[in-house]
Amino acid sequence: MAELRYNPILRDWVMVASHRQKRPNMPKDFCPFCPGSGKVPDHYDVHCYDNDFPALSPNPPEPDAFSNPLFETAPLHGKCEVILYSPNHTATLPDLPQWQVRKLVDLWTERFVALSQDPKTKYVLIFENRGELVGVTMPHPHGQIYAYPWLPKKLQEECTSASEYKSEKGSCLFCDLLAAEQQDGRRIIFETEHFVCYLPFYSEYPYGVNLMAKRHVQNLSELSDAEKDCLADTLRKTAGMMDSLFDKTMPYMMCLHQAPVNCEEDPDYYHFHIEFYPPLRSATQIKWNASSETGAWAHCNPTAPEEKAVELREAFERFCAKEEK
Repeated sequence: MAELRYNPILRDWVMVASHRQKRPNMPKDFCPFCPGSGKVPDHYDVHCYDNDFPALSPNPPEPDAFSNPLFETAPLHGKCEVILYSPNHTATLPDLPQWQVRKLVDLWTERFVALSQDPKTKYVLIFENRGELVGVTMPHPHGQIYAYPWLPKKLQEECTSASEYKSEKGSCLFCDLLAAEQQDGRRIIFETEHFVCYLPFYSEYPYGVNLMAKRHVQNLSELSDAEKDCLADTLRKTAGMMDSLFDKTMPYMMCLHQAPVNCEEDPDYYHFHIEFYPPLRSATQIKWNASSETGAWAHCNPTAPEEKAVELREAFERFCAKEEK
């Protein structure tokens, strides 16, 4: 079964993809993403790979029919792709040279533009799940791209807030938030020429930093070559900072937030940024999303962002010192 099912209470869609339960466990000595596997080219720097068990499909089956009008379904139309960062099975973002991460940024951009061409696509989410704590079973460095046929709820809320703010204030909500964070300064971790890494005032995660473009752009395709180079550098430094925090590879979820596509109005209110969600609140403790967070969407950060920003800045300095050696 593969279909969308509508939740009329939250006014959002849920993907039902029961075929994904049949995904096999890979042998420990085999990786389909490594050169020589027969699944990928024998030589590549970065590579786009169609997900073998996609939740979304360009040619989805017709959904099951239900007689009750409250049980609304729709085809699970879209695309799921895997983006390989490197042929090196054990590398992570900070291990890669900047030119390689720039190639990754270029591939992300290329796939965002291509997937946006399908008029049925409403949102393209580029993301990375890193580490066993967030359910990763394949350690080879990779991320994923989902092209959704609807605008998911969290992005709906972001877009509504940003659109209403621009209508009322005449400016970009994200730009104004970034300016406020820069003026306050306590939660700024580091800045590069074109991006700012900071821990938001309202961060739900102890180390949940955001990377915000300094210039108002809606998506990757609007970045200049210089900004793409800078994004590659900023990504490496952010992941390296995370790893320096507890002197081990930090698990995280990373999501690129871009404007929706193929929508009726120009989403000029939206501002490109990247959000990190690391599940650790200390070297040995996990920040669980439990009943309050899951059942009520009422998040509780057990730490003060101003204090954690100090730790992150110290970790950033350690990473930079290591890079200079």
